[in-house]
Amino acid sequence: MPPAHHRPASRPDVLRRAAATVCAAAAVAATALAGAPAPAAAGPAGATAVEVTVNPLLGLGTLHEAAFGVNAAIWDAHMNDPEVTGLMTAAGIGVMRYPGGSYGDIYHWEDHTAPGGYVAPGTGFDEFMGTVRATGAQPMIIANYGTGTAEEAAEWVRYANITKGYGAKYWEIGNEIYGNGHYGSAWEADDHPDKSPAEYARHVRAYAEAMKAVDPTIEIGAVLTTPGDWPDGITGPGDTGDWNNTVLSMTADTIDFAVVHSYPGGATADEALDRVARLPGQLREVRRQIDRHAGDRSAEIGIALTEVNSGVQQNSRPNALFAADVYLTALENGVFNVDWWNTHNGPTEVSTVDGDLDFNDFGLLSSGGCVDGVCQPPVNTPFHPYYGIKSLTTLGAPGDTLVAAASSSDRVSAHAVHQADGDLSVMLINKDPDTSHPVDLRYAGYTPAAQAPVVHRYARGDTDVTRIPAAADGSHVLPPYSITTITVRPAATPGPASTGAPGTPELTAADSTSATLSWAPSTQGTPVRYEVYERLGANAQLLGSSTSTSLVLHNLPPGSEHTVNVLARDADGRLSRPSGPLTFATTSPQDSSCLVTYRVDTSWSSGFVATLSVTNLAATPIDGWSLDFTWPAAGQSVQSAWSARVTGDGARVHAVHDGWNAYLAPDGGSTASFGFVGANDGANPAPTVFTLNGTVCRTA
Repeated sequence: MPPAHHRPASRPDVLRRAAATVCAAAAVAATALAGAPAPAAAGPAGATAVEVTVNPLLGLGTLHEAAFGVNAAIWDAHMNDPEVTGLMTAAGIGVMRYPGGSYGDIYHWEDHTAPGGYVAPGTGFDEFMGTVRATGAQPMIIANYGTGTAEEAAEWVRYANITKGYGAKYWEIGNEIYGNGHYGSAWEADDHPDKSPAEYARHVRAYAEAMKAVDPTIEIGAVLTTPGDWPDGITGPGDTGDWNNTVLSMTADTIDFAVVHSYPGGATADEALDRVARLPGQLREVRRQIDRHAGDRSAEIGIALTEVNSGVQQNSRPNALFAADVYLTALENGVFNVDWWNTHNGPTEVSTVDGDLDFNDFGLLSSGGCVDGVCQPPVNTPFHPYYGIKSLTTLGAPGDTLVAAASSSDRVSAHAVHQADGDLSVMLINKDPDTSHPVDLRYAGYTPAAQAPVVHRYARGDTDVTRIPAAADGSHVLPPYSITTITVRPAATPGPASTGAPGTPELTAADSTSATLSWAPSTQGTPVRYEVYERLGANAQLLGSSTSTSLVLHNLPPGSEHTVNVLARDADGRLSRPSGPLTFATTSPQDSSCLVTYRVDTSWSSGFVATLSVTNLAATPIDGWSLDFTWPAAGQSVQSAWSARVTGDGARVHAVHDGWNAYLAPDGGSTASFGFVGANDGANPAPTVFTLNGTVCRTA
């Protein structure tokens, strides 16, 4: 077989790795995953239990029918093997992405060619759609932007949805187009003389117009960079802004979803697993950018994570934990679709991870290849990450509600789903390779039945996601390197509410201390009132109630961000399921006696240079000032500064004048400015609240 196609490393200075040679492996494949350690014993005596709280009153969104996805590539001769259909169905896969990453920008669907690349036999669009339909999934299709045209894409829509009736809904315009050389690194084909984000945005509009003229029901996705990953924040030559803000400013009235990818990096799969913690901040920043440019239309624009993988030790057990954790983390933070890269790929290097051979192969399933004289197991043998994704089927299904869950330990991730039938499931991921962790599992706003829970596990010694007996004493102990799902049924009393969930709230007005929300009424039953709850981890704080479908929230801190759900209460005092979540922010105070301007002068994926300017608007002068603010995202920090003495304590930053600039004249008569070099490991949103000598300032 020809060389396999591999994703580039997540950093821009590392180009695509050379593909390994693929060879037949049946004779020695049985040794590839041998030697798995025996199941771990129970946790150490007296070990402190990890406290996990699950709160179904706090909804994080509904599991979309497209939630769990994978990539498929036209260079993969095993793409449409019959075994693939069964394996994908068993793993609950609802989306299959085609024709395969960067191949999307060289692929011509009409003659099934990819000039400069390899096309395997039996991988044409109709054959791919046969696998999709047999799996019960739907396609996510990359329309060729790099070497194609809007007319070619429109004809593909016509063939897929008018001629063949496939009902292909989701269409991306290109793949990772920011990798076309405009910012230096070039791995993505792009024949356009102008490779700027503005040119891409102009073509997105043209593609959308041509494609929707054929089928107005399709949804169009535009490629964005992932905040904190190269080339996020970089302004290219001749541009007036970075990629995301340029593309969104020109397409927010046109697109239906934004596309991002995530390869978090790290030297090991364990490090990549720890870096999942960056994802909520990154996705929140994408939503802020969409909000900024789309305005009232923002809620209509989804986010799809159409490629994800750790990129290191990819067939290992810790990468199975990564798969489960990253899918759920993304879905809990506003993503409707996550697609693993890739179904099959090919080995690159052999090592031993947690007692298993690892081939550093991006594939979920073995391609039967060999490297350095060592061969993989037979074709389509699942690797560990496959079982990480399959574990998600024990947690929930499309239509179920993701709800808040919080863990007291960074070694145990917790995710929860309130199922449509009333059952409540929590997935606990023990990322510790050495220690079993007992868990103290608590439910807020939910009473489980007395019967034993249903427990599923994927851990050392398990060859599949396995149902295991619940402990007789009701305890839960998580083995090292394990995924455990615990499902409880609701108690018979007080029973479900007679009212359905209200609609997702919308922000209709906001100032520095108040916000007005409105929502669609419950479609079932007659609520006595609606209640608005703020999410604080897994705790719910009641902010207010209303007998109508709107509410003004008062006494909110200036410049603060809040995530809320609306619930309906029925005549018997029972609460409905939660609405979808809304995250909103109050403004800075407009009548403040001080003004702060924060400006990022230049940035790169892991750092930036910023300038802060402070103006005294009061009628009396200030002789000696200090300024305080808090970073809104984890991983932001000040590295060095000038014209002020700047110190940091965690997320808090404290800046004091440098002597010569201590005096601020009254009534805006003078301004003090200072600058700093900052670092960011992940998203880099601007701070929103600044206090000058204890006074909250207006921002500009």
